[in-house]
Amino acid sequence: MNILVTGGAGFIGSNFIKYMFSKFEYTIVNLDALTYAGNLQNLEGIVKNDRYHFIKGDICDRELIENIFKLYEINVVINFAAESHVDRSIMNPELFLRTNVLGTQTLLDVAKQYWKVDPTDKYSREFKEGVKYIQISTDEVYGTLEEEGYFTEETNLSPNSPYSASKASADMLVRAYHKTYGLPVNITRCSNNYGPYQFPEKLIPLMINRAITEESLPVYGDGKQIRDWLYVEDHCIAIGTVLHKGKVGEVYNIGGNNEKQNIEIIKLILGSLRKSESLVDYVKDRLGHDRRYAIDNSKIKRELGWSPSYTFEKGIDITITWYLENKDWMEFILSGEYIKYYEEMYR
Repeated sequence: MNILVTGGAGFIGSNFIKYMFSKFEYTIVNLDALTYAGNLQNLEGIVKNDRYHFIKGDICDRELIENIFKLYEINVVINFAAESHVDRSIMNPELFLRTNVLGTQTLLDVAKQYWKVDPTDKYSREFKEGVKYIQISTDEVYGTLEEEGYFTEETNLSPNSPYSASKASADMLVRAYHKTYGLPVNITRCSNNYGPYQFPEKLIPLMINRAITEESLPVYGDGKQIRDWLYVEDHCIAIGTVLHKGKVGEVYNIGGNNEKQNIEIIKLILGSLRKSESLVDYVKDRLGHDRRYAIDNSKIKRELGWSPSYTFEKGIDITITWYLENKDWMEFILSGEYIKYYEEMYR
């Protein structure tokens, strides 16, 4: 396979590339615009691999995408590239629409053109061999849940933030390119990821870093929002499973079976680092804050044989240890533009 991974310098994308190189002899082209969350330090150790190629660029740049398909004979696209932080989407929705919607449409259109999928051939939708487009989405497209129930692949899309609305729009485009043109696609929708190399605007690395430095830990509202947590390596294995076994046209939910309140996680981090809970600073809740997410991952378990292997306790211990042992990585991230953003968001 010659795989185009978009957004491969980000948190999940870089972990996925490293996982794939540890298991398979594929060629991987990593296209990343290296915006604030993209960091080539995440991929140290594989940059000299003959099967790895990095290109700095924008997924909205059609000419660039076309040249990559031709030069590297791309037959698989895995689209991680996205603006992904809800807080930022509230501040600047337009950026999310451009990258997450128009960028996805550009990738789909070039793939359709290059792979020469025949929309008049009724068998093309099911049996087009050797090519596949995988859209990495999120459980946030489903909206919010009450105290009981789970998101399934049949749950209606009801996004509540500009970020989740842009991701839901992208998912609908992927579905449309499959139904209209016969493009071989899969969509994966994951729960909240955590693990090494995660940008510190996200809950877990943010709290770990601020606890280490004994700064206040900003907690939205009452902190009792519930998320289903998925260790990033489990997510990478699931995506690889969908790549190799996923039925064309299907959506697969990927969840970790680890529902936790935000405040519960924060107190666990403080306890692990032996820091005082007095560092917790409750701040005004963000706009449109979903109360609970929970994934039903029975479909991918039943049909593809994947299931998460990390308990939250195991995964969070590995994650905290990694951040303690990689303070130079965090210090590099925290220099520059991120500090300005943090002050604007939580002041």
